[in-house]
Amino acid sequence: MADYTFETVTHSVHRWIIPAPEPWGAAAGEISKAWAVAAAAYRETYELASTEPIPGEALRFHVRDTAIVIEYATEERE
Repeated sequence: MADYTFETVTHSVHRWIIPAPEPWGAAAGEISKAWAVAAAAYRETYELASTEPIPGEALRFHVRDTAIVIEYATEERE
């Protein structure tokens, strides 16, 4: 008889998408607002106090053709 285990892993990506159409791109204020909201959501998800630093690689910034995307991922195992 086989001896094994089974698990289900749910991977979620949380994204904030800031429009950055050419030729003007995205305003720094809009990026700043989205960054602050993403950081707050990350803190809430991982129960970090406002005095604790967010790990340097937690939030990722990606450039799309007409947008800037801020994201972080979570993973749940069942």
